[in-house]
Amino acid sequence: MIHYIWMFLLLSGVVAAAAKGRIDLVTSATLTGAKDAITVCFGLISIIVFWLGMMQIAQDAGLVRKLAKLLGPIARFLFPSVPADHPAMGYILSNMSANLFGLGSAATPMGLKAMEELQKLNPDKQTATPAMCTLLAINTSGLTLIPTTVIGLRLKYDSLNPTEIIGPTMIATFIATSMAVLIDRYYQRKYSRKG
Repeated sequence: MIHYIWMFLLLSGVVAAAAKGRIDLVTSATLTGAKDAITVCFGLISIIVFWLGMMQIAQDAGLVRKLAKLLGPIARFLFPSVPADHPAMGYILSNMSANLFGLGSAATPMGLKAMEELQKLNPDKQTATPAMCTLLAINTSGLTLIPTTVIGLRLKYDSLNPTEIIGPTMIATFIATSMAVLIDRYYQRKYSRKG
């Protein structure tokens, strides 16, 4: 579905530029956009590498294990159908930890591995399990304590106070994640009664 939206946006931009007789703007915007994308990517690489390095140090120091232990009861509450010693739970905890630190790029591979492991527990391979839906809801809402990527972007564009976003981000993501979990639980109960 999203590819249709992107195609519509691209075509409507070309049509609008052609209608105004300024088709040259399309080429200019394409080249400028590509250049800006590369510039932003290079700026973000340093931030992501720094935080991934910090996560590696935290992992080597045992902090990630302690965070996983701290998140363990929450994960067991959110994913009651997943055995505590199953590899899926480890990936779920790693995914949640990376998301808490705003490392979406590091959280994504862990989330994919968690889904892969959850699929192994799935008796009906054509239908998502409640645990899969919960993981998707939590990842979509993105509970974040330190929005490192946003801070990196704000640094890149010379924000006077790039870290002022931390408080509002914590509040917004806490509300979003709480609502995602509540809605997820509502639908789980609703469909478990039907089944």
